[in-house]
Amino acid sequence: MHFPKLCLYILAAMLWLLPVHAKAEGDTVDPAPASQMTIDRLAELIGAVDADAERLGGDAWRFTVAELPVTVVADEANDRMRVIVPIVEADKLDRKILVRMMQANFDTALDARYSIARGILWSAFIHPLSALSDDEFLSGIGQTVNLARTFGTTFFSGALTFGGGDSRGLLERELIEELLKKKQDI
Repeated sequence: MHFPKLCLYILAAMLWLLPVHAKAEGDTVDPAPASQMTIDRLAELIGAVDADAERLGGDAWRFTVAELPVTVVADEANDRMRVIVPIVEADKLDRKILVRMMQANFDTALDARYSIARGILWSAFIHPLSALSDDEFLSGIGQTVNLARTFGTTFFSGALTFGGGDSRGLLERELIEELLKKKQDI
């Protein structure tokens, strides 16, 4: 199975495990408004993703999704949260890959992004903590993992593709180039 589809299936399964607020027949009460994301709620969601998640010092966690190490760091005082996955040492990146990553950041990375810090290329999802919904958080994890997994191939978060960018044409051209190379083997 192709990895982005696998991650989407995993996220769908995780969402299925979350509590559902069903409305009984004839019930006219509207569901409760969405509440602010908290550190405690992040911990619950992370535990649902990986029961073996490790709580690091402060408001940070390390866990595994699809065999990749994921770190979540939250800061309630500054209302920020980030999900990060390491990909490769930054000094191993050539110009062609850097350009391709920037193109992907425009149209196929969606909410996750490629970024460089401390000499490492990361896949990162950064969001205000209080405004973050459960679904956005879980989707952010999936997109971040997908972006790391597809680095060097499709550079795709597994979510939507934003129109007007270069990725679609490049991906189609890459397929054509691969097919043309096969002719050399004949």
